[in-house]
Amino acid sequence: MAATERVICRLGDLAEGSCAVKFTIASGEPAIQIPCFAIAFDGAVHAYVNSCPHRGTELDWQPGEVFEETGLYLMCVTHGALFEPNSGLCVAGPCHGARLQSLAIDVCGNDVVLSDGSANSGNLTATKT
Repeated sequence: MAATERVICRLGDLAEGSCAVKFTIASGEPAIQIPCFAIAFDGAVHAYVNSCPHRGTELDWQPGEVFEETGLYLMCVTHGALFEPNSGLCVAGPCHGARLQSLAIDVCGNDVVLSDGSANSGNLTATKT
Protein backbone atom coordinates (compact mmCIF):
# COMPACT_ATOMS: atom_id res chain seq x y z
CA MET A 1 0.00 0.00 0.00
CA ALA A 2 1.35 3.43 -0.94
CA ALA A 3 2.01 6.04 1.73
CA THR A 4 -0.77 8.20 0.23
CA GLU A 5 -3.48 5.59 0.84
CA ARG A 6 -5.56 4.93 3.95
CA VAL A 7 -7.42 1.79 4.99
CA ILE A 8 -11.09 2.68 5.49
CA CYS A 9 -12.41 -0.79 6.33
CA ARG A 10 -11.93 -4.51 5.86
CA LEU A 11 -13.61 -6.08 2.84
CA GLY A 12 -15.56 -8.34 5.20
CA ASP A 13 -17.16 -5.26 6.80
CA LEU A 14 -19.19 -4.69 3.60
CA ALA A 15 -22.17 -6.86 2.66
CA GLU A 16 -23.69 -6.71 -0.83
CA GLY A 17 -26.51 -4.13 -1.00
CA SER A 18 -26.50 -3.70 2.77
CA CYS A 19 -25.29 -1.29 5.43
CA ALA A 20 -22.51 1.11 4.43
CA VAL A 21 -19.29 1.64 6.34
CA LYS A 22 -19.08 5.30 7.29
CA PHE A 23 -15.80 7.18 7.49
CA THR A 24 -14.60 10.75 7.21
CA ILE A 25 -11.96 12.49 5.18
CA ALA A 26 -10.16 15.59 6.35
CA SER A 27 -9.77 18.28 3.73
CA GLY A 28 -8.28 21.77 3.70
CA GLU A 29 -6.44 23.92 6.20
CA PRO A 30 -7.69 23.94 8.85
CA ALA A 31 -8.96 20.43 8.21
CA ILE A 32 -12.72 19.94 7.91
CA GLN A 33 -14.17 16.45 8.45
CA ILE A 34 -16.24 15.37 5.44
CA PRO A 35 -18.64 12.43 5.95
CA CYS A 36 -18.29 9.56 3.47
CA PHE A 37 -19.37 5.96 3.07
CA ALA A 38 -18.30 2.75 1.34
CA ILE A 39 -20.67 0.08 -0.01
CA ALA A 40 -20.56 -3.27 -1.77
CA PHE A 41 -22.80 -3.60 -4.82
CA ASP A 42 -22.85 -5.90 -7.84
CA GLY A 43 -19.58 -7.54 -6.82
CA ALA A 44 -17.64 -4.28 -6.48
CA VAL A 45 -16.83 -1.77 -3.74
CA HIS A 46 -17.74 1.91 -4.16
CA ALA A 47 -17.21 4.98 -1.97
CA TYR A 48 -18.92 8.36 -2.00
CA VAL A 49 -18.99 11.61 -0.10
CA ASN A 50 -22.14 11.37 2.05
CA SER A 51 -23.83 14.46 0.65
CA CYS A 52 -26.92 14.61 -1.54
CA PRO A 53 -26.38 16.93 -4.54
CA HIS A 54 -29.84 18.43 -3.92
CA ARG A 55 -29.40 19.93 -0.43
CA GLY A 56 -26.06 18.68 0.83
CA THR A 57 -27.64 16.53 3.53
CA GLU A 58 -26.31 13.09 4.42
CA LEU A 59 -28.15 10.22 2.73
CA ASP A 60 -28.55 7.81 5.65
CA TRP A 61 -31.57 7.82 7.97
CA GLN A 62 -29.71 5.65 10.50
CA PRO A 63 -25.91 5.31 10.57
CA GLY A 64 -24.89 3.43 7.41
CA GLU A 65 -28.45 2.91 6.14
CA VAL A 66 -28.07 4.31 2.61
CA PHE A 67 -29.83 1.62 0.56
CA GLU A 68 -33.58 1.69 0.04
CA GLU A 69 -35.54 -1.42 1.04
CA THR A 70 -34.82 -3.49 -2.10
CA GLY A 71 -31.06 -2.92 -1.89
CA LEU A 72 -30.94 -1.83 -5.53
CA TYR A 73 -30.57 1.94 -5.06
CA LEU A 74 -29.00 4.38 -2.65
CA MET A 75 -31.61 6.74 -1.24
CA CYS A 76 -31.44 10.18 0.31
CA VAL A 77 -33.70 10.24 3.34
CA THR A 78 -34.42 13.98 2.99
CA HIS A 79 -36.37 13.96 -0.29
CA GLY A 80 -36.22 10.33 -1.46
CA ALA A 81 -33.73 10.84 -4.31
CA LEU A 82 -32.54 7.50 -5.72
CA PHE A 83 -28.97 6.91 -6.89
CA GLU A 84 -27.36 4.05 -8.81
CA PRO A 85 -24.96 2.39 -6.35
CA ASN A 86 -22.32 1.66 -8.99
CA SER A 87 -22.16 5.18 -10.47
CA GLY A 88 -23.75 7.59 -7.97
CA LEU A 89 -26.09 8.88 -10.72
CA CYS A 90 -29.41 10.21 -9.46
CA VAL A 91 -32.17 8.42 -11.39
CA ALA A 92 -35.18 9.80 -9.51
CA GLY A 93 -35.90 12.74 -7.26
CA PRO A 94 -35.17 16.47 -7.10
CA CYS A 95 -31.54 16.14 -8.25
CA HIS A 96 -32.25 13.84 -11.22
CA GLY A 97 -29.16 13.60 -13.44
CA ALA A 98 -26.72 14.83 -10.76
CA ARG A 99 -24.17 12.51 -9.15
CA LEU A 100 -22.80 11.74 -5.74
CA GLN A 101 -19.10 12.63 -5.47
CA SER A 102 -17.23 9.36 -5.87
CA LEU A 103 -13.96 8.55 -4.15
CA ALA A 104 -11.16 6.47 -5.66
CA ILE A 105 -10.76 3.24 -3.72
CA ASP A 106 -9.05 -0.10 -4.24
CA VAL A 107 -9.24 -3.48 -2.60
CA CYS A 108 -5.79 -4.62 -1.48
CA GLY A 109 -6.04 -8.11 -0.04
CA ASN A 110 -8.72 -7.80 2.64
CA ASP A 111 -8.41 -4.03 2.98
CA VAL A 112 -10.49 -1.32 1.28
CA VAL A 113 -8.15 1.63 0.77
CA LEU A 114 -8.79 5.25 -0.16
CA SER A 115 -6.29 7.29 -2.15
CA ASP A 116 -5.41 10.74 -0.77
CA GLY A 117 -6.11 12.32 -4.15
CA SER A 118 -9.52 10.72 -4.54
CA ALA A 119 -11.53 13.79 -3.56
CA ASN A 120 -9.31 16.35 -5.30
CA SER A 121 -7.48 17.32 -2.15
CA GLY A 122 -3.86 16.96 -1.24
CA ASN A 123 -4.67 16.49 2.46
CA LEU A 124 -7.10 13.65 3.15
CA THR A 125 -7.12 11.45 6.21
CA ALA A 126 -9.64 8.64 6.46
CA THR A 127 -11.13 7.83 9.85
CA LYS A 128 -13.69 5.06 10.34
CA THR A 129 -16.74 6.32 12.27
